Amino acid sequence: MLQDKVAIITGGAKGIGFAIAENFVAHGAKVVLADIDAEHARESAAKLGGEGIALGVACDVTDADAVQAAVRTATDEFGALDVMVNNAGITRDATMRKMTLADFEAVLDVHVKGAWLGTQAAAAVMREQGSGSIVNISSISGKVGMIGQTNYSAAKAGIIGLTKAAAKEVAHQGVRVNAVQPGLIRTDMTAALREDVWQAKLAEIPMQRAGEPEEVAKVVLFLACDLSSYMTGCVLEITGGRHI
Repeated sequence: MLQDKVAIITGGAKGIGFAIAENFVAHGAKVVLADIDAEHARESAAKLGGEGIALGVACDVTDADAVQAAVRTATDEFGALDVMVNNAGITRDATMRKMTLADFEAVLDVHVKGAWLGTQAAAAVMREQGSGSIVNISSISGKVGMIGQTNYSAAKAGIIGLTKAAAKEVAHQGVRVNAVQPGLIRTDMTAALREDVWQAKLAEIPMQRAGEPEEVAKVVLFLACDLSSYMTGCVLEITGGRHI
């Protein structure tokens, strides 16, 4: 579905980002894993096939020059940029009473500023090509809000507004911008949850199980490829029915 297409996945060294990269490569894409952990990104790229198929590069998504450098890597090494997945994210959970301003700003910077920089840089290339798909990774937390996540919920809601506004700006130039909102997905981050918290979240899910990174990757693949050619500004929930 992505034969000979070129994609960048931010935060692609592990977790959902790496699952997306794996799925893209399985469907014929060449990928750039842009991650704050450069060594891990290179190791993950090697697992995907290495040179000619996957490259790992250092990228702080809050740094405009670093994001532009990742885009140049894709265009210089692979000749194009067809798909941009703005996936990089962090958490700094605390109740609003205890949250520091630094932790609030850090989460907003990585998620919202990072997604904006990625969308801006990718769209500049895609407009010239007359085609491209940008997929932003939001969260169900951006729909309903979660206790202890005023920073994260605000950031993930902001990504939705960014997605819809950007979609309107670039649609006439052949560029699509969509988003996904994963729910409870098995990752390193959710593995750190206390058992009682995990069970409470599971109880909210009609399908009675957590999702897997690969299940998010399949939906991102759909938005990245031509199966979704008449979709832009859309937000797809991947939650097992949670918060419907």
